[in-house]
Amino acid sequence: MNIPQTSFPRVVIIGGGFAGLAAARGLEDQDLQVVLIDKHNYHTFQPLLYQVATGGLEPDSIAFPLRKRFNDVENFFFRLAEVTNINADENTIETSIGNLEYDELIIATGSTTNFFGNTNIEKFAMEMKSVPQALNIRSLVLENFEEALLETDLDKRRALMNFVIVGGGPTGVELAGALAEMKKGILPKDYPDLDIRQMKINLIQSSGELLKGMSNKASAKAEDFLIKLGVDVWKDLRVLDYDGETVKTNGHDHFKAETVIWAAGVKGDSIAGLEQECLIERANRFKVDEYSKVIGYNNVYAIGDVACMQTKKYSYGHPMMAQPAIQQGKLLGKNILAKLKRKKLKPFKYNDKGSMATIGRNKAVVDLPKWKFQGVFAWFVWMFVHLFSLIGFRNKVIVFMNWIYNYIRFDRETRLIIRPYKKKNSYSFKE
Repeated sequence: MNIPQTSFPRVVIIGGGFAGLAAARGLEDQDLQVVLIDKHNYHTFQPLLYQVATGGLEPDSIAFPLRKRFNDVENFFFRLAEVTNINADENTIETSIGNLEYDELIIATGSTTNFFGNTNIEKFAMEMKSVPQALNIRSLVLENFEEALLETDLDKRRALMNFVIVGGGPTGVELAGALAEMKKGILPKDYPDLDIRQMKINLIQSSGELLKGMSNKASAKAEDFLIKLGVDVWKDLRVLDYDGETVKTNGHDHFKAETVIWAAGVKGDSIAGLEQECLIERANRFKVDEYSKVIGYNNVYAIGDVACMQTKKYSYGHPMMAQPAIQQGKLLGKNILAKLKRKKLKPFKYNDKGSMATIGRNKAVVDLPKWKFQGVFAWFVWMFVHLFSLIGFRNKVIVFMNWIYNYIRFDRETRLIIRPYKKKNSYSFKE
């Protein structure tokens, strides 16, 4: 792996997401060696993936090179690789480019899509956890309309223009709103010889409310916004199967659709090698104590989505969102430094700063600890928070300019099929 030997302790971080990046930032320019390993050479701002999928932003505006963030940090090394196994007894990890020893190991691999064991849905549905997957959705959506133009069979054409989004959380709600805005103001101009009124956007939620975890008012308002945009919201309906053509549910409602986007759940992206007792199988998350230390290990930590820190308030672990991951990463960086200096460690306490979701132009819901509001002001708050959270000045400027242009022109310029996506063929770009 060609990492220089050092007399300083070596801290290896697996994953360059919100948690891993926060931990690495806290350890820079210290008397230790930091090695960050990720299968991508960039950090992805996942909350805006849906805008890449719907042509609102190009992928490079929500991604930032990991090497660039630490260009001037002498004790930092990055390696592009996939970690396949952890040998905790020997303090080594196995990767696609070789093995590496560590003194302290931080697992920050994030989460992956949870299909709950349904192999058909996993095979035929689309997922949106990475930039390549968002580009797959963008290509498939546009390809469907190109194919619908040529289709003479009415049922087949309707299936091509029927979109089913499974999961009424922030991802599903925001994606449904973005597709509805495309239907309203963009697609009729791109396809004047196609009856866009036949396009259907179905949002299916297994429970009785959208945005579970947010306030009842936010849930109701989000549903109201979506319905006004023309989205068909299906609650208390569970998807049982999808064979690439028909979505089967536990009710009488079945859907003929060429595109199903699965946003109904996530699970931790764990790594093999640690004792099975420290892994919660149903969520695929590592059990950690209040210091983010994996149960049963003294120098192995897990943070972010892959970690399950059970408390009285969070009996199933903290929400699998950016804020808990960032806060855990920041504190763990400080605690590792304290440990090496033989100082007292500080237990993690989550500071819930609130949650929010946007449902389209001038429409958003925001739940803060003391205030809850919806509408235009919430939309501006949502934009400011996400713009401020982006990494890199260039990305902030590009996203801001795109948002201004899209708002004024009611347009999404990046409606490009850069690489065709064929979900049933022998090749695809699915990860």
